[in-house]
Parts: sequence; structure tokens; C-alpha cells
Amino acid sequence: MTANPNLRYKNLLDISRSALGFDEAETADAVFNPGFPGNEALMSINVNDKAPEFTLQDENGKEISLKGLRGKVVVLYFYPRADTPGCTIEACEFRDTFKQMQKTGAVLLGISPDTPKAQKKFQEKFQLPFSLLADADKKVADAFGVLQEKNMYGKKVMGIVRTTFIIGPDGKIQHIFPKVKAEGHAGEVLAYLKESAEGAA
Repeated sequence: MTANPNLRYKNLLDISRSALGFDEAETADAVFNPGFPGNEALMSINVNDKAPEFTLQDENGKEISLKGLRGKVVVLYFYPRADTPGCTIEACEFRDTFKQMQKTGAVLLGISPDTPKAQKKFQEKFQLPFSLLADADKKVADAFGVLQEKNMYGKKVMGIVRTTFIIGPDGKIQHIFPKVKAEGHAGEVLAYLKESAEGAA
């Protein structure tokens, strides 16, 4: 596979739709992720709730805490697994809109049940300019209500429901994007951030 991350990204789009015979990258995720969204339960956390506090290691082993980001808008996006088709499409679109997101003053953080080493490999492979948090024991995912039981191919499994939380400067949940579709999601988030910033101006 080519060393160019942008071409790798395009190849993943092609693989997940054509080579594997799936219509959407989300469907391709079912093959790679046992945590593919199936029968989602209701979210256990709502808008205006205080976001659960956490401290996790990023891809470099550096600890990042939500409390340390107080005063800033935080975009916290949960994804099932690093370097799988849908998660790569989502991450690369966040990469491509990252500078515009920064202009709104928001901090972007990806989070999945991977190790710091796996997150680092994912970040470097696709030149992702934002931090990826390692929630290997899924405790933070559970606290945010995105670790849920799903029915996949008749088998019940626990996995991450692809979800994005916008956390306000006061540490409260400002907006929730549930049951996210990877492709196009970064644009959705950017539009929300711009609209929110304009409303606050």
C-alpha cells in the first residue's frame, strides 16, 4: 500500500465499498470491529449534564485530563478501533477540517479502547494532528454511556457506539452526536462549532 496517507485514505474508501462489497464504511466496520453498532440503548448521559471527569494517556503516554481543559470547548469523539475502515475515514476527515476547527477555539480529542502504542501508530500512519486517547479498559466509554450491548449476526457483544460529545467551557455536555456515520461527520461537527461560535459572539 502507498506511503501517502491521503492515498491510503482513498484506498480505504475503495476497499470498504468496492473490494469488500459494502455500501457504507460503517458496514465494513462490522467485519473489523466486534463493537459495530447494532441495537443501541438510550444514552445514559444528556445535554446539560456534567461530563464525567477522566484522565487518560494520549498516543505519547502523556496524561490528559478533562478538568485541565476547562474553559475550552472540547470535541470528544469515541470510535470503536484504531486503523479500521470507518474509523480511518472519520479520523482523516477530522484531520482535513482540523485547522478550521482550531479557528473556533475548540480542542479535538479522539478516544477508543486502544493502547497508546496503537494510537501512536494510527496517528503517524495518517498524519493526524490531534490527540488520541487510550481507553483500553473502556471505563471512560462506560462513563459516557457509549459502551453498549449490540446484536451482531445473532450474537450479543459489548462495543463502542460511535458517538461525539461537545463539552462546553463549563464542563457540561453542550451537544451530542449519537450513532455517528463516519463519512461526513467531521463536516457536521465543524458546522455546529461555527454556528455555536457565531451565536456566542
